[in-house]
Amino acid sequence: MKQVARQARAEGRSTGFVPTMGALHEGHLSLVRAALAETQPVIASIFVNPTQFGPNEDFQKYPRAFDSDCEKLERAGVDYLFAPDAAEIYPPGFRTWVNVEGLSDRLEGRSRPGHFRGVATVVLKLLEIVQPQKAYFGRKDAQQARVLRQMARDLRLDSEIITCPIVREADGLAMSSRNAYLSPAERRAATILFRTLDDARASIARGERDALRLTAAMRETLRTEPLAAPDYVELVDAETLEPVTRLRGACLALLAVKVGAVRLIDNMLIEENDSAVLTTL
Repeated sequence: MKQVARQARAEGRSTGFVPTMGALHEGHLSLVRAALAETQPVIASIFVNPTQFGPNEDFQKYPRAFDSDCEKLERAGVDYLFAPDAAEIYPPGFRTWVNVEGLSDRLEGRSRPGHFRGVATVVLKLLEIVQPQKAYFGRKDAQQARVLRQMARDLRLDSEIITCPIVREADGLAMSSRNAYLSPAERRAATILFRTLDDARASIARGERDALRLTAAMRETLRTEPLAAPDYVELVDAETLEPVTRLRGACLALLAVKVGAVRLIDNMLIEENDSAVLTTL
């Protein structure tokens, strides 16, 4: 992989990179299309990273569909697939870790201690191996994208972190590999995440700006679904990820909800432009 990357760079080509954990869906393929529109060659990776899973999380059960994933990437037009095993990424004696202070210990970091240390470390390793000019990530993992942009800025990486829009099912559920875990009843219940965000969007469109009232209303909406158990519901500054009391500038509405045994996340970007607040789902 490093030989391919060096050759592309020597030829002056702009490499695009789409890192994944496999079990690919339309959300991943939208990142591939974004990369193909701007870069060539386009490289994808499949690596289920053990260090971002906690001891009681679903690493062993995480969906794996390698042959199907390869076919999807080939049909999509990816030039190279990098699929290392864990021993290649974390060889015996591995001791070096990356931690983005301040942005990693809230929200997902609070609920999943060590998660972002694993994410930042593996992404930095992958970027060093693949050497892309641009790396593409989905906005469904909004905190992850913010952490990685900070890492790239702080370490003066050559790779630009590109964040692409959330891809949703027809009923609004954000596409996720973990959706495959949901039973039919849980799958129907999971739409409560989108409905909660959409209700908040409607409130904002009517003029609501108080973050405490908005988060309280979102919690009330989530309570209408018996199968949903919220982990967190927060409105934060999109840059600092600190809680806000009133909407101004760019903010994120962030949800983490367990539906049955499946933990799902979703978010909405809220941007203020010329005194008008614009929300995007």
